[in-house]
Amino acid sequence: MDTPAIPDDSRWLTPADCDLAALSAVVEQDTNLDDYPYADAVEDNIVVYDKRVWDEADRRAVQSELVRVLADGPGVVVFRGAFEREVIERATAVFTALLAEQEAGGGASGDHFAAPGTNARVWGALDKLAVRDPEVFVDYYANDVLALAAEAWLGPGYRVTSQVNLVRPGGQAQVPHRDYHLGFMDRERALAFPAHLHALSPALTLQGAVAHVDMPAETGPTLYLPHSQKFTAGYVAWHDPDVAAYFERHRVQPALTAGDAAFFNPAVLHGAGTNTSTGVMRMANLLQVSCAFGRPMETVDSVAACLAVFPVLAARWAVGTPDRAVGNVVAAAADGYPFPTNLDRDQPVSGPTPPTQADWLWRAIREGWDPGRLHAELTAQTFRRQASPSGG
Repeated sequence: MDTPAIPDDSRWLTPADCDLAALSAVVEQDTNLDDYPYADAVEDNIVVYDKRVWDEADRRAVQSELVRVLADGPGVVVFRGAFEREVIERATAVFTALLAEQEAGGGASGDHFAAPGTNARVWGALDKLAVRDPEVFVDYYANDVLALAAEAWLGPGYRVTSQVNLVRPGGQAQVPHRDYHLGFMDRERALAFPAHLHALSPALTLQGAVAHVDMPAETGPTLYLPHSQKFTAGYVAWHDPDVAAYFERHRVQPALTAGDAAFFNPAVLHGAGTNTSTGVMRMANLLQVSCAFGRPMETVDSVAACLAVFPVLAARWAVGTPDRAVGNVVAAAADGYPFPTNLDRDQPVSGPTPPTQADWLWRAIREGWDPGRLHAELTAQTFRRQASPSGG
């Protein structure tokens, strides 16, 4: 797979790399159907396939074509009728019941790119569906379109996660953004990662959305900027208001019907649209599929490590040990990444991500906590991060 070129004179990106002229040179091109012989159409500059079963002999060729779409083409593909309508309706009934139970239970409802409470979500919907209705789960995830796309982009051993998103009439559009991993970071944090990881990160995740209701434009289906995944500085640029304005002028918004599935490179600039309908509850099952390679080799008891080094770090920081030296130890002892987690319990209420273990350790050092308080906070965080198909 070709990756965007990284300038030899800079292995770290800067705000100066967020150049609108460079972005426009990448995205202002037409998608040519002749480049994708297995596809059925190009609509809104996006490659479209009608659901069908390809001969096993053609499977690898189709997957190779999907890689070209996602990496070198528009970065977005739509499969019409990917899921059987009857299966969609049965799964929708389960998701609707889960949403009703959540609403009855109350509590905060965080979101990555919208104000808390704006949308309704079923976090961790994959295992909740399995526990609530195994028959529906089996029929839903037997779907070979999902497997075809996931294997093409990520290879075997991938992990599927699912979040059901319900946007009510009047629900406002998201800001245009990129997605996991770097897309969940603020600009300064993203700039701390070298440019080659900005190019690598999209290869570790496949984003998808399955429509559970018909989604004409007025319901606000996802807006995309085709070909924008090829702009290396995009994980920095999406924070720029000028880029958001450019996105609004050039984005497309493919309508979907229940059972359609869209898959896209997480580096494509995108965002859910405004639901201007008067009565449509826009429901989609958002799929995030992760590569097997995004995991460490060993398990680490980082809670034990944090509690062991905390008194030493706190004492040294109090007498003037530089933040960098303390931070180096925090990075080795603590989990510095907020995912995976249980987003029912560990919600992104105050920002796009919940606090990390490293955040809690740093806070304890700076605020002079006693070890018992840190132990309680890390224990509570460990509980919040554990999977719980019941949602509790």
